[in-house]
Amino acid sequence: MLPPIAVGCTHISLRTSRARAFTLPELVQVGSVPEQGAVLLRAMVEARLSYLVSGGTGSGKTTLLNALLGLVGPAERLVVVEDSAELRPDHPHVVRLEARPPNQEGAGSVDLRDLVRQALRMRPDRLVVGEVRGSEVLDLLAALNTGHEGGCGTVHANAAADVPARLEALAAAALDRQALHSQLGAALDAVVHMARDPDGRRRIAEIRVLARGADGLVDTASAVRFEPDGRVRRGSGWGRLARMCGWDLPGAGGEERC
Repeated sequence: MLPPIAVGCTHISLRTSRARAFTLPELVQVGSVPEQGAVLLRAMVEARLSYLVSGGTGSGKTTLLNALLGLVGPAERLVVVEDSAELRPDHPHVVRLEARPPNQEGAGSVDLRDLVRQALRMRPDRLVVGEVRGSEVLDLLAALNTGHEGGCGTVHANAAADVPARLEALAAAALDRQALHSQLGAALDAVVHMARDPDGRRRIAEIRVLARGADGLVDTASAVRFEPDGRVRRGSGWGRLARMCGWDLPGAGGEERC
């Protein structure tokens, strides 16, 4: 008889949050956001673009979103909906809603879909969903299609270009593909992608804009890429992003160095 195989001991995983959210200048200082990227992100917030911050686990999505929410004007009301409270924006007017699991009898649960719907009754100037991971994406897109500009959230994705397909998979059980893309094209303006380099550095890697094709499906176009060596490459979506930010700048193409 073979000896029993040891499976190790009990493991406890603790995820702690920083007492104070990073500001955008601090992210520039540590190298997570280049200076030109900071100017662009600030312009996106001021122009009330709706966006998602994408990336893998531990890539810095929540950290960046915290910093961007701190740029919102103090007179605006942020309604933040989360599965577990992680966002702590440096902002004077934040209403926080957190989901609740059911009790031992299976009652008393409050899921993200319920919270997103209730958040719309609170007159949010900016609706924030901490992490889009299920069918609550439908309520978020519906909210952004009813005059709630400047909404944002995070989503797990390997690349910014994969976000439409990722949202399609999350909503597949409740909405058909054409209907989802119809809402997506009218609701979201941009995707900001975070990456984690092999050396552990978390940084903004790309900003892409969303556009609807002739077939009615939404695709993304690269507006700007931030290379690890500091180079900034403008893509075919640069002109569209510049116009949405209210900038009178040259259109697509070209390369600049920070």
